[in-house]
Amino acid sequence: MRAVLLGALLVMSLETSARADDAGCKRHISVVGHASETRAPDFAEVTVGIEARGATAAAALDAASKAVTEVSAQARVLGVPPADLGTAAVTLQTATRTVARPGGAVTEEPDGYRASNLVTVRLADMDRLGDLLRQALASGANRIDGVSFGLRDPDKSEAALQVTATRDARSRAEALAEAVGAKLGPLCTLSTTAGTPYRPGLEIARPAPMAAKGRRVPLEAGSIQISSEVSAIFAVTQ
Repeated sequence: MRAVLLGALLVMSLETSARADDAGCKRHISVVGHASETRAPDFAEVTVGIEARGATAAAALDAASKAVTEVSAQARVLGVPPADLGTAAVTLQTATRTVARPGGAVTEEPDGYRASNLVTVRLADMDRLGDLLRQALASGANRIDGVSFGLRDPDKSEAALQVTATRDARSRAEALAEAVGAKLGPLCTLSTTAGTPYRPGLEIARPAPMAAKGRRVPLEAGSIQISSEVSAIFAVTQ
């Protein structure tokens, strides 16, 4: 009964409860029902782009944008719809270089501009993600800021889990009522809590390693765990 001890609290009170103030709920059992499942992700998402330098602001930004334009074109060739392709960030900054002066002094001097352009791509065909990254690198991309896997409709999965968690709550309440020689009565209150955010099977947030020429970048989607719980109060009778 370890799960019952951890997930449920038996309350037999003669005073009116703040949550269950109906006369029939003066004697009640309060429980928490749980449910969880592991699912395969149905999309992969990656943010790729380039950091480039140039003597002028326009030159730096043009160089960064050229590679991202090619990445976007490759994504469309792979069947990525416009809604799953979007700009993540565009930055432009002055660049500096460190100069050592006679006598040991070190100063920073202007050295053109540094620009970056990042695009986020969502792929339903996760088997093509490695190919996309390889092609992005070939186009001049030098940043991979994140690879993640997820569910397109996590709310639908959580809604189904809440039903399962509610059944679990009732089962726990019935077991507790039977243990004390009581009968389970009607439901007094029922509330849900936010489900546990799903955990991607893989998360990367670092500059991309330069793979050998032509080699497909290996990636594994793993699995995603989602969970839900409900709190319920049931009346009990002798």
